[in-house]
Parts: sequence; C-alpha cells; structure tokens
Amino acid sequence: MRALITGIAGQDGSYLAELLLGEGIEVHGLVRRNSTPEHQESRVHHLENSITTHYGDLTDRASLHKIIQEVNPELLFNLAAQSHVRISFELPEFTSQVNAQGALNVFDAVKSIAPNTRVYQASSSEMFGTSIDSDGWQRESTPMHPASPYGCAKLFAYHAARTYRDSYGLFISNGILFNHESPRRGSNFVTTKVVRGAIKIAKGEAKTLELGNIESFRDWGHSRDYVRAMVKIIKHERADDFVVATGTTQSVKRLCEIVFGRLGLDWQDYVKFDKRLLRPKEVPVLRGDATKAREILGWKPEVTFEELIEEMILDLAEREGLHI
Repeated sequence: MRALITGIAGQDGSYLAELLLGEGIEVHGLVRRNSTPEHQESRVHHLENSITTHYGDLTDRASLHKIIQEVNPELLFNLAAQSHVRISFELPEFTSQVNAQGALNVFDAVKSIAPNTRVYQASSSEMFGTSIDSDGWQRESTPMHPASPYGCAKLFAYHAARTYRDSYGLFISNGILFNHESPRRGSNFVTTKVVRGAIKIAKGEAKTLELGNIESFRDWGHSRDYVRAMVKIIKHERADDFVVATGTTQSVKRLCEIVFGRLGLDWQDYVKFDKRLLRPKEVPVLRGDATKAREILGWKPEVTFEELIEEMILDLAEREGLHI
C-alpha cells in the first residue's frame, strides 16, 4: 500500500509518516520548495532513507496532477496548509489560496486521476470559531462560525470535501482536529513559544516573554495521538467526518504556570502583555466532544496535557543544554 502525505515536513506529517512506515506502508510526501532547504525537511530528516519526497505545491495544479499520477496512492492525507491562525489575518489571500483552493485542487486531481484513492482532509476546530453548543461543547453538529481567515478557508475545504464525496462518490473524510502540540511544533505557536521563552529566561538569555491573550482556553492534545486518529478515519469502512479532541481545556495562563513552575520560576515575574499579538477577533474557548470518534473508531487520546508539556520541556531543555 502507498500513501501520499502533503505537508509531510510538518509536525503531523512527520509523526504520521512514522506511524504508516510502522504499518509497512510505502510513504511519499509532498514538500514545498523554498530558498532554505537546510531546514524545510528537518522533521523527517531521520526518515530520509525510508520515504520518498516530491517537490510540489497545493496551488500548482500541474505539480499535484504529476505527483498523484506518479505515486498512484491508495491513501492521501492532505495536511499541507498555512497553519497559523493569527498570521492568516496578515496573509488572508495566501491563506485562502493554500488552505481553500489548494484543498479543492487536491480533490479535483483525485477525481480526475485516482478516483479510488481514499483522502483524509485536515479540517480544524477553528471552523467553529465562536460557536459553542449550549452544553459548552463543540461537536460535528455544532454550527460553524469561523472567526479568522484561516477558519474561513478551512471551512471552505471542509464543505468542498463533503461536496466531492457526495457528488462524485469519492472517499474523502474530514478530521476536525482540535489543537495538538508536540516537541516538533513550530516556534511561533504559543505552546512552543512559552516553553522556549521560559527556558531562555532560566538560562539567563532573556528577561521577559511577550504574549497576547493569556485568558484563551484551548483543547490541547498530542500530535502523536491525533495522527492515530487520522489513520483510523481514512481506514474506516466509509467516508465520514469526525471531531478529534481530548475534551479538556486549559488556558494559556495555566500553560505558563506549568512551564515556568517546572523551571522553578514564577510566570508573573516574566510574562508581559503585547497587544500586537492579539487576533483582530479572538476565539475565547475551544473544547471538543470526540464521542463519535471514540464510539465508532475506538480512538481515544493517551497523552495528558501535563505529560505533553513535560515532554516538550524536556526535549527543548536537552537541545538547549539546560539541566532540569
């Protein structure tokens, strides 16, 4: 069996590649070429002898058609995206081109070239935006009112996936994933930013850490758990849409308390508010109800929030030479 992962060089793509290789699946990945190739495949460098990468771009339909035709995958995971919500306000057109039009290009290429390929579309909890059910949860049936260009683009791709599934009989499933982190998370995401900032302060290399809204609550899981859900979703007997979440929420403030406390520091002495880091429209709370995934797919998260943050702290501390 062959799998093609767009965005293989990202956090999720790298864990997913490891999981699929462990199942004996031949793994191909789409990598977007940039001018600093030294770092663009760093998360999958340890897999370079086990996977095959192809240069391409979701916004370049010709490259997509060529790669899909060449690989002819049984499984296709569309993970590639402009994945930062706040940056989507600064780059709305680019975000929509990649996250919305790019996904549509994938679906259309599959329809034309590989209609028997099973497709997993990486949807997002940001599609819910400020919409929460009366019981405080967000689930597959919750109305979607995105509050960012990122969320809007992901919602377009979500509905395009459902339209191509219903109109052409394609196997395209949406995984509506809530926030998930790991030691491989990008440095401009808040979990990594807090961990990295606290470690630099502990080493005496920085005096403060600037953050935006520390009162926002998120449902944070581990990427390694969430790629297990992706595989269960794409291998399910029929195409469907599933929320993937832990069902617990933590605030950014609580994140700071845990990280700084682990290093023997009081976060209030170092964390400073920077209004430039606020989104034009904030999403105060995200909490997912993954009952459907638990009951139908038999999936559940294995890593707690505290275990996730501890892993991130230990990994970065080791790389930074800080003994804790």
